[in-house]
Amino acid sequence: MSGDRPSLPPVRLHSEAELAREALASPLLARAALLARWAGPATRVGAGGELADEQLPAAAEHLGLAGDEDGAADASEAWRIAVDTGLVDITDADEDGEAGAAQSDATGTVTAGENLATLTSGSPQDILAVWLDALDAVFADATAPVLEDLAEVIDEDGEIDFGALEWDPEAEADFLEGVLGNLYLLTVASGAAEGPVPLPALAASVIVPDDMGEPTDDVLEQVSDAMMRLDDQFRMLEPVGLVVYRPVDEALMAEAGEDEPDVPQPPVDEEDVSRYGMVGLTPLGLYGVRSRMLEAGVDAPAVGDLVDKGADTLLDGIAYFPEISARGETVLWLARREPATAARELLAAARGADRGAPLRRLRSQQALSLVGPEAEPAVREVLDDVELGGLARVWLAESGASDVPPPPDTMIFWLAIDTIAAQLDADGEPAELQDLVAGLTGQHSGFFDTAWRVRHPSTADVLEAMGRLHPDRKSAKEARKAAFKARSRTGS
Repeated sequence: MSGDRPSLPPVRLHSEAELAREALASPLLARAALLARWAGPATRVGAGGELADEQLPAAAEHLGLAGDEDGAADASEAWRIAVDTGLVDITDADEDGEAGAAQSDATGTVTAGENLATLTSGSPQDILAVWLDALDAVFADATAPVLEDLAEVIDEDGEIDFGALEWDPEAEADFLEGVLGNLYLLTVASGAAEGPVPLPALAASVIVPDDMGEPTDDVLEQVSDAMMRLDDQFRMLEPVGLVVYRPVDEALMAEAGEDEPDVPQPPVDEEDVSRYGMVGLTPLGLYGVRSRMLEAGVDAPAVGDLVDKGADTLLDGIAYFPEISARGETVLWLARREPATAARELLAAARGADRGAPLRRLRSQQALSLVGPEAEPAVREVLDDVELGGLARVWLAESGASDVPPPPDTMIFWLAIDTIAAQLDADGEPAELQDLVAGLTGQHSGFFDTAWRVRHPSTADVLEAMGRLHPDRKSAKEARKAAFKARSRTGS
């Protein structure tokens, strides 16, 4: 009975101001900004805009990396990010005579880029845009091949021959996007409560088929190979602030079998899992991966997306959200509206005979539970409404209101059918629904004799489901007979 569902659960993001602060504090962007402010017309760059070798020691020293074994490499990487994100601009010497005179053997003049000022005076959204450019650059580096001998893979046109490398750049990018997508899903689904994900489990999530029982040796070898690729890639993605990463323990290389000395095997002891790498998305990483998903056309909702929408869009939007996300979205939506106005909008949006209407009414009832006593007049207005009168009485009773009129039997049964239809749509047929089904039939003798006559679009479907769910065989048989009568009555 379910309709279209979002492909991913909604993510609860930090505010743009908080994310912008995280972006500015990310090691790679912070270093890139430091080098952009350090650089000037005398800074020497190569033909591709890279920092000249003789400049690297001074750049590393400016970053406080002079004594670091990888200081020069880290400075070079930070400079490339400064160039790629527009923190510095490079004017070709050929285009500027004065620059050519000042730097006789240099290839260009370095000036501050427009985005450098953005980092200090731009809006949070502007700062995040610069960070996303940095992420794009690092992602491209992470999915690029390692070229030990560049001359061997350059074709006659001067382009890299990826075939000679046995490297498919599109497939490599798709693989890393898929891994990040799975990590995003695991993080959002758990609310980040479970912490970092073991690297073997993450690699297996994109390698091992869902319907495979025990992985074959070939599949396990693919998982191990993927782990090594991801180990390198996550080491590169951590400095930009996308992930927190505990790398694979290098000692595992020595522990590997003689037949495969360079490939660690997936762990068998849970206590050793962390040695095989642990990775988690940061709050900034959630924002970054979601941004890439949205750009690719993926439906990746976030809590807060619906605050400016109408009640109909809200109820449809949260229909399949996890309970905590639906509540969070509703609280934000209600905060912008007067209680009585919000209640009337919710009740109006809950009406309908379409397949999604029962779940809309359930979400409306849950939303109304968050509205205070100011909503009572609006709720009393629908007491005589066939579709809303039952939930209105429930709300009034739970709110402690007086003078709540008793519902007629037709309304009781209609609400029962509507409630089960909503639960079936939201959750399928979980074991918990058995208790509701058994409780309803236990409270009302001859339940099925009356239920099949209920003029609700989902009556037959609900009775069939009750026949499958009811723990008592006799009652289950009565439910199936009632479903048949309901279909005969409607001709469906």
